[in-house]
Amino acid sequence: MIDEKAMDLGRTIGQSSEYTSLRRAEQALRADEASVARLERIQNLAREVDQTIGRGELPAEETTKAYEEAVRELELSVSGQAYVVARANFDKLMARVNSQISLGIEKGATSSIITL
Repeated sequence: MIDEKAMDLGRTIGQSSEYTSLRRAEQALRADEASVARLERIQNLAREVDQTIGRGELPAEETTKAYEEAVRELELSVSGQAYVVARANFDKLMARVNSQISLGIEKGATSSIITL
């Protein structure tokens, strides 16, 4: 029963305007060559930072600045802005969903009525 309800919730989320907007924004981001190049640069710099930290070292200041600049450039692009807004809206939806699930769990844990 829980699996069925979870599947139904997932289906409903997948049909939400927040999710469809996020998917459209992701597609637009991937279709924009400049944004794709920025994303690749961000991923490469993030990998470099992770490796440096993994060795117990601090990343070079120029690497950190390059990463921040690449993220800023992406966020300032039209497709980047659309993605950031769509992602924020979807994250808000998921926070509300998770909050309602938590409330349901609390109510279920204190209820003496079994509803299977």
